[in-house]
Amino acid sequence: MSWAVTMALVATGTQETSVPLPRQKFEGHTDWVNNVIHIPGGQRILTCSSDGSRRVWDLESGKQIGNDWRDGERAVYSIALSMDGKKAICGSGDGEVRVWDIDSGKVITKWSGHKKTVRSLCWNRDGGRVVSGSWDGTARVWNVKSGETILTIKTGLTDVLAVLYSPDETMIATGGDNDEKEFLDIWNSKTGKRVKNLRGHLHEVNCLAWTTDGGTLISGSWDESILTWNTTTWQQVLVLKGHTSSVDGIAISPNGRILASGASWDKTARLWNLENGQHIGSPLQHAKPVNSVSFSADGKLLATGCDDNNAYTWDVSEIIRDAGCNQLLFNTNVSLPVAFLISLSTTKRAIAGL
Repeated sequence: MSWAVTMALVATGTQETSVPLPRQKFEGHTDWVNNVIHIPGGQRILTCSSDGSRRVWDLESGKQIGNDWRDGERAVYSIALSMDGKKAICGSGDGEVRVWDIDSGKVITKWSGHKKTVRSLCWNRDGGRVVSGSWDGTARVWNVKSGETILTIKTGLTDVLAVLYSPDETMIATGGDNDEKEFLDIWNSKTGKRVKNLRGHLHEVNCLAWTTDGGTLISGSWDESILTWNTTTWQQVLVLKGHTSSVDGIAISPNGRILASGASWDKTARLWNLENGQHIGSPLQHAKPVNSVSFSADGKLLATGCDDNNAYTWDVSEIIRDAGCNQLLFNTNVSLPVAFLISLSTTKRAIAGL
């Protein structure tokens, strides 16, 4: 398979500034922190780990709140919050999906069906359905109320490493690994029929993100790249190059203008300008591989989960300002300087002309 640069803008970026330092460190896990997410309200984060626990932390003090959440001893690889922030779902090495109550830290129910580790999870908007991806090669859609599987997608992947609803919930994207080098697929969310196979990555797809308008799908891969896809044409648009090892986590800022990514053996997280694909400032250095990235609801903080058994938060606003990219802190509907609008218009025309 050849690297498809003929229809992509290769964005490496050159902005390097002072090395950012974490705002807060969260210590307590005894094994890798596999995932981290912000809990609505802006005061807490939730982490899960290979040590078999889930933990809630105070953002300001860095201290753990309450006891560990435990139900079995198997590693916990994935977590996702319901839209109302009242429930969390977790995927574990035993193949079960557990639903937790955020306030009590107790298991509400368990869903069984997957044969291997549940690696990725995603709620739909109204909280009535969840899609899960497993190392058993399937994606399952669950009825949250009954706990029953209402759709099983046999993806053809050896391992499903990422699952994601499209914003309008008509499609499900899956990423993973297989021998046919078909690492990224789009499926009809009701019928389970494949809509499109997206070719461009050279190795397994580990993580996915979808812009809120549904127009762009973003994928991160073992091949060290991040690709963006136009979901109308399914054509590749941007190649974001900068990481020197597998990209294991990505997240889009609430205003849709910044992408965060975390990579394994280069031990960094990065911020990217989604309008031109260039990275912003210097990489966020970690002691060991970075597994997960998550923006706060206001976009001012980035949380990262690391193989050094810790989670961290980083001041996004400070990093953006230090890099001279203040405009990226605004919402897209905020009035912007004319010079910037001209530059943005030129970039969009260039992309459209590919």
